[in-house]
Amino acid sequence: MHCPRCGQQQISDQTKFCSRCGFQLGIVGELLQHGGYLPQLAELQKGTTNIFTRKHGVIFSILWLIFWMMLIPAFFSALGANRIPGALAAFGFFSTLIFLIISLALLKRAPKAHELQQQQMPGSSPASLYGQNAMRALPPQQTQPASTYMPPEGAWRVPDTGDLARPGSVTEGTTKLLKNDE
Repeated sequence: MHCPRCGQQQISDQTKFCSRCGFQLGIVGELLQHGGYLPQLAELQKGTTNIFTRKHGVIFSILWLIFWMMLIPAFFSALGANRIPGALAAFGFFSTLIFLIISLALLKRAPKAHELQQQQMPGSSPASLYGQNAMRALPPQQTQPASTYMPPEGAWRVPDTGDLARPGSVTEGTTKLLKNDE
């Protein structure tokens, strides 16, 4: 397992924190065990299905129209009632319009399938679970020549590594001073 923030390879999948940057890796191991999703989030999504959506409102309005304008008037006309089927058809038409307007204006639209998958798997990397910017991949490889790691002349610290530079020998320093006096 590699740290999603710095790319450091970890000793074990059960490591809780990155040894290089300190990133919390507990959730990363769980994501790897379950194939990229968290079962706790899937359980939460099961309980949040909402039947009061715009799509369901429109479907209900169409079924309401069919019931009150086609089925009920046909039933009463078969019984021999003359004026009741027309009144029921008018009631069905106007009540359908009211249901349709209410469902389009007040009900929320149902989430699409790809939106549900994004809700179950928040972000493409676990870093987004902690509110941090998600890193999509490891940083690009950087090549530096070996000469950049050599200490400059007279410096007491090696650049980029933080290691102390080796001091010159006493005889070399004395020889340099003698050459300067001549």
